Parts: sequence; C-alpha cells; structure tokens
Amino acid sequence: MAHHASAQKRMRQGEKRRARNRKNVSQLKTQVKKLRAAIAEGNAEAAKKGVVHDNAAARYKSRLSRKVSALAAAK
Repeated sequence: MAHHASAQKRMRQGEKRRARNRKNVSQLKTQVKKLRAAIAEGNAEAAKKGVVHDNAAARYKSRLSRKVSALAAAK
C-alpha cells in the first residue's frame, strides 16, 4: 500500500484509467465480433472505437476492410 499522498493519488488515477481502458477494449472486441458476424452473414456494417496501439488498430482496420471489400467484390 502506498504511504505518500502522491502515490495514493497515482493509485486512484490508475484504477480509474484501468477501468476506462477495460471498458473501451471490451467494446472494441464486441464491435469486431459483430462485424465478423455481419461479414459472415453478408451484411457489412462497421463500427470502430477502441483503445489499442496504433499498429494494432491499423492491422485490425486493414484486415477487416479486406474482408469487407472481398464481400463487396463477391456480390
């Protein structure tokens, strides 16, 4: 347990940030699952939001957009 006031404050801030990031990452995963399911069904609708590293976000976007464009080309 932290003893200094500043260390206690950092712990409180860290808890809030972890909770916020967990929520956002969970929402991102849910949206990606929904998009994958929509692609599988043939209904491509994308919703994007998330807290991930830049390269990971670019990778997800690239992979999902390839799937969407492949779906559009198949029609």
